[in-house]
Amino acid sequence: MSWLERVVRPKIRAIVGKPDVPDHLWHKCTSCGEMIFHRDYKNNLAVCPHCNHHGRVEASERLETLFDERVFTKIELPKAITDPLKFRDQKKYTDRLKEARSKTEENEAIVVAHGKMSGQNAVIAVFNFQFMGGSMGIAVGEAIVAAAELAVLQQAALIVIPASGGARMQEGILSLMQMARSTVAVQRVRDAKLPYIVLLTDPTMGGVTASFAMLGDITLAEPGTLIGFAGARVIQETIREKLPEGFQRAEYLLEHGMIDAVVDRKNLKKYMGNLVTLLSSKNKLGKKTAAWQYKLAAQ
Repeated sequence: MSWLERVVRPKIRAIVGKPDVPDHLWHKCTSCGEMIFHRDYKNNLAVCPHCNHHGRVEASERLETLFDERVFTKIELPKAITDPLKFRDQKKYTDRLKEARSKTEENEAIVVAHGKMSGQNAVIAVFNFQFMGGSMGIAVGEAIVAAAELAVLQQAALIVIPASGGARMQEGILSLMQMARSTVAVQRVRDAKLPYIVLLTDPTMGGVTASFAMLGDITLAEPGTLIGFAGARVIQETIREKLPEGFQRAEYLLEHGMIDAVVDRKNLKKYMGNLVTLLSSKNKLGKKTAAWQYKLAAQ
């Protein structure tokens, strides 16, 4: 290092000074790269005003935007066994859990709350992708079961909002068993003739997609959401074919009949509120017919 770098540059910097700009003042869009004033980004529900990219939001923020008057009650989730396989890769599984809990201030990758949507009882289970990629382990399975039981008890609509990379590898086959448990839980809601609505958010992959996430009476998605089981690269290498443009994105799945609607985040509260009202109505036509009525009206 020359004397210019060791002596002159530090002195110049000390004289000129560095503008005191908070690090959190601006947000850079991960899609188009545009810089957005953080307050404007938050007021726009974490949606880029330039390219309409829907960023990820925390579970509590998601709940506030959907429940009436932003009023809801979180439930205490059942305690699940921790680290059943005594798993360790680069870190102990218990250490990873501690880090995730410290980072998100949540005990698990899912939050369950109940309240009112358009005046109707609703139970919402929302995933937090910041907690180990929203991965589904035993605790998440317990939470889905608890949410379903609460919906039946309150005669409420059940809404699940996944954002997950799939099953949690640190729990091995025990995490895969949650696919079956969550499917049975959803069936209990259906047996009670209550609405079950799924809102797919980015990303929804793996065992989550292969179970409760694709079983909704109505399945919605936010724009640009990545939805699938295996990754695109794995599929392409397996079939040795080039995949279509936009493959596994929400718009592609809508075009091919896999989901019912792609809804902008700013319209979700009203859209889902109307949906809950219609599907919760005690009409003689039944829930399935009401769901078809809504699909036709939305087209």
